[in-house]
Amino acid sequence: MKLDFAFVADAATVQPGGKINVLGVFDRIRVPEFPTRHARIALVMRLATSGPDAGEHSAVIRLMGPEGEKVLSLDGNLRVGPASDPTSVTRIPHILNLDRVVFKTPGQYAFEIEIDGELAGSVPLILEERKDPRSRGGGAPGSGPGQGPEGVPIVFAPDGPARA
Repeated sequence: MKLDFAFVADAATVQPGGKINVLGVFDRIRVPEFPTRHARIALVMRLATSGPDAGEHSAVIRLMGPEGEKVLSLDGNLRVGPASDPTSVTRIPHILNLDRVVFKTPGQYAFEIEIDGELAGSVPLILEERKDPRSRGGGAPGSGPGQGPEGVPIVFAPDGPARA
């Protein structure tokens, strides 16, 4: 099993059949002061599995702070059913909605995604202090009054662009 891709967004849902709907992909949040609380972050992931991956797998998702401190940690198990064709790849979408996450300081944060005890990927998230609260600088929607997305989103795809 491997991580096909992962990124952060304002919101996401999965439709029957595995189609992912995403709103507001971002990699940076600007706020007037710290500490700050962000309304919602959706961590969007897709796993790629094949025949040998059938069974139970452990998963740990950590949000790490700029100094290497653990901001939050979630762990659980993934159960992969047997594949009808052991040579084919099955893609499994997963969305983790995190509400009211507190960021104590500016800097580079990262979501670390671990599967079966090994780091499968890391998704960076930069928190910045907005110098002039009256400016309309970038940031994720909801990160401050009049804020909008900025820059190019960073998407983790270990083997290049994801394929359906």
